[in-house]
Amino acid sequence: MLKLPSALRSKNALVTALGVVLIAGTTTVVAQTTPMEPIQWDKRRLDQLDRNVRRLERALTQRNAAGQPVIVEPDPEVVALTGRVAIMDRRLNDLEATLQRVNSDLERLTFQLDETTRDKAALEGRLRTAETRLRDMAAAAEREAALNAPISSTSPTGDPARDLAAAVRLAASDPAMGDRALQTVTLAWPDTPQAREANARLGDLRVSAGDHAGAVAFYAAALEGWPTTPWAGATVLELASALNATDRKTQACTALGEFDRRYAAAASGSARTRAGELRTRFACPARRAG
Repeated sequence: MLKLPSALRSKNALVTALGVVLIAGTTTVVAQTTPMEPIQWDKRRLDQLDRNVRRLERALTQRNAAGQPVIVEPDPEVVALTGRVAIMDRRLNDLEATLQRVNSDLERLTFQLDETTRDKAALEGRLRTAETRLRDMAAAAEREAALNAPISSTSPTGDPARDLAAAVRLAASDPAMGDRALQTVTLAWPDTPQAREANARLGDLRVSAGDHAGAVAFYAAALEGWPTTPWAGATVLELASALNATDRKTQACTALGEFDRRYAAAASGSARTRAGELRTRFACPARRAG
């Protein structure tokens, strides 16, 4: 059996004994380990930690200067964790780039949506305008057709007085349609006081439109037989004015003479005054006594 030198045997025995003592001490320490209270990091402890760090830095500097560099090997778990952190950092960068693209797309879509909303509002405005114009055109066409249709001879109410009242109201707001309604009265109720008054009002509408020749015809129809209704005297004066406007001064003066003979006595003062003014303006011959 190979025997070791005595000095070597003594050194091995010392190492063995030291190991046993360390193991026993370690066991004792492990057995006696109890939960430690959390460290209170006050100013004294922080200063002590700073001194220990500086002492460790000096020791490492001295070993490096003595040619005994300290090699610190990284923990494999730390290396793996660092790799995972790097992967997560790349993924975070990719996610940030993706979010930037999404934000850019959202901004572009928002701008396009605003433009679409404005275009839609403009189109809706144009559509409403077109619809209004179409309704106006349809109403105008309907009105034109109504105005050009034959005059009805059928009473809308079945009563001449009511027909005349409705026609007068319509003529006040819509002279064209009121004209047709008054003509309906003359056709539906001929030879009635309402038809005569309707003719007189038709003459007034013609005068308002500048159609004096047409007014003469309606005034003549209204005054046929020289009615004694309250409106007859004023209508004679309107007839005289229309006759003079159509270069029939002699007939106009004749109409004024009929006013004097038939209506002056019962006429108002303003009507008699107007008759005198017309006679002077038309240069009618002086009235004969009686």
